[in-house]
Amino acid sequence: MSTNISEKSNFIWKIADILRGDYKQSEYGDVILPFTVLCRLDSVLAQTKDRVMEIYRKGTFKTDYAKLAGFKSITGGLKFYNISEFTIAKLKDDAANIADNLTDYIKGFSENARSILESFDIYSQIARLDKANLLYLIVTKFVDDIDLHPDHVSNNEMGYIFEELIRKFSEMSNETAGEHFTPREVIRLMVAMLFDPDMRLITEPGFMAKLYDPAAGTGGMLSAGIEYATELNNQALIEVYGQELNEKTYAICKSDTMIKGKGYENIHLGNSFTQDAMPHETFHYMLCNPPFGVEWKKYEKFIRDEAERGYTGRFGAGLPRVSDGSLLFLQHMISKMMDYDPNDDGLTGCRLAIVFNGSPLFTGDAGSGESEIRKWIIENGWLETIVALPDQLFYNTGILTYVWIVTNRKKGVRKGKIQLIDGTSFFERMRKPLGEKRKLISEGQKDELTRIYGEFMEGEFCKIFDEDDFAYWKVTVDRPLRLNFQASPERIEHIREQTAFVKLATSRKRKPSEYDAEVAEGRNQQEAILAAVGTLDATVLYKNRVEFTKLLKIAFRKTGLDVKTPLLKAILTGLAEKDATADICTDAKGNPEPDTDLRDTEQIPIKDDIATYIKQEVHPYAPDAWVDESKTKKGYEIPFTRHFYKYTELGNAEDTLQDIQTLGVKIQFVITKLFGEV
Repeated sequence: MSTNISEKSNFIWKIADILRGDYKQSEYGDVILPFTVLCRLDSVLAQTKDRVMEIYRKGTFKTDYAKLAGFKSITGGLKFYNISEFTIAKLKDDAANIADNLTDYIKGFSENARSILESFDIYSQIARLDKANLLYLIVTKFVDDIDLHPDHVSNNEMGYIFEELIRKFSEMSNETAGEHFTPREVIRLMVAMLFDPDMRLITEPGFMAKLYDPAAGTGGMLSAGIEYATELNNQALIEVYGQELNEKTYAICKSDTMIKGKGYENIHLGNSFTQDAMPHETFHYMLCNPPFGVEWKKYEKFIRDEAERGYTGRFGAGLPRVSDGSLLFLQHMISKMMDYDPNDDGLTGCRLAIVFNGSPLFTGDAGSGESEIRKWIIENGWLETIVALPDQLFYNTGILTYVWIVTNRKKGVRKGKIQLIDGTSFFERMRKPLGEKRKLISEGQKDELTRIYGEFMEGEFCKIFDEDDFAYWKVTVDRPLRLNFQASPERIEHIREQTAFVKLATSRKRKPSEYDAEVAEGRNQQEAILAAVGTLDATVLYKNRVEFTKLLKIAFRKTGLDVKTPLLKAILTGLAEKDATADICTDAKGNPEPDTDLRDTEQIPIKDDIATYIKQEVHPYAPDAWVDESKTKKGYEIPFTRHFYKYTELGNAEDTLQDIQTLGVKIQFVITKLFGEV
């Protein structure tokens, strides 16, 4: 961060001290952010203000001022204006009427600019500040101490200032700053990789493209896309589109794009899932940093209803667990991919980059929503590259993060392949941390990672896989049920615990006499059953269920008992114990019954033959095992870390012991010296 940005953000930050006592710390941003936006708008309009007012005084301006002939040329190409007699500086001249004059000034903005300020609920803040006798102080501080004129603060620097202010205020209010913006060097890396295959097109005269962010925050990703394209081709036209849920960050994003004059009308407020403001738009490029691990329970009904529509909706591939909606953003973005025409040499199809934590790589078993989403993306050939970023790179979390590059126009050597890049060592340490951010990716490191991506060659930091290398079969491996049986007194008592046996002595009759009679009859039947079982030889241990069942039925017939199958199974359960030496229990068709306690699952790479795998990996330890094919599922996961794991040899045990002993002596010496001084 440059000195200019730090100085400006610190000066603005210090203004919040005026609010101490009258505002809670968590409310400081409600004042400082809208006044910073107001100050920036005023500074941008400063050069043309007098000329605009001159034209305004000559016209009628009864309805739509912007339609006045030549008005846009008068504003220097800006798509907003202010027709109030006031400026921020002039407000200082009348302290007694500061509230009314400031309100008049704000209402003098064109509707597009005014609506941005109103998104901050600025009129309420004016009234509250005026009541606390703070409004004039705040305005004076911004006029005298803060210079946000475009000649001194570029649009790019202004974006950094907003981000720094939001980070500070988010920390004070315990909000998640990382939900609002992404470090600029991360965005530049994402944009560089998105644009890399299209360099020829981007540098051509007349290049045009549409860029979208469904979680736009303060607009940092959209701004970076424009800036990067302009660096490559100053005539490039990037139309930006975005949607943001948070009203304050939406207002900053909208004001930023409005000042730049590029696509402010395409920035929308609302939830991208439930209030998609651009349901029919498609895009050439998309960028997104969705909030990590944020649940979607509030919108669950809407999202599940859309998922029920299958692929006619956005979420037909599957739904992730409610506790993390990251993969919903990716499905939403895929639904907005521009169609790809392989016969078109121009810009066609779509490329998107999205930041995730590690969860979307592997969370979810085969058949789960997450696995099904990965399966859908990979089997459609859309997943191109995943880049692991260093930890401690983001402002609100120190965890490892990953950039996924997804596209519907993989071709050439990339077709059927997935590239993994380990960028975890590409960082420089910051002299001063910002929140959790202690590392940054330098411009040179960004270029090196982009080069590794573009070369598409295996190396220390790059691995290339077939798409189905990440697919696997989850198979259920069963082993046969083996039971022994014995009519011993202890096991006969176990029969009393079986549900079907207990229900014999229950009744649903409402009349007491009928209830008592039915219960008594049931108890008599219970005792008769136990007595019949007791006629069997208690010393004999039976290891064949069929044989023992025959003897049990004979005992029941001798006593005149008619025992139905469910009750018979309950009695057998009470008399049984697991026995690895017993005969296998089979069903009516002679098939072995599985022992659910011995049931296990195996994850078999999709390229391996299941039968061969079981023979080699399972049968040597469990020769009677078999696969229940009805339960076999196909899953996908991306074990990124495993592919870049580097074995570190452990040190010599004797040397380690000696080091510990030496350290122990030093500690003892320090302790002795300490107590000796006391």
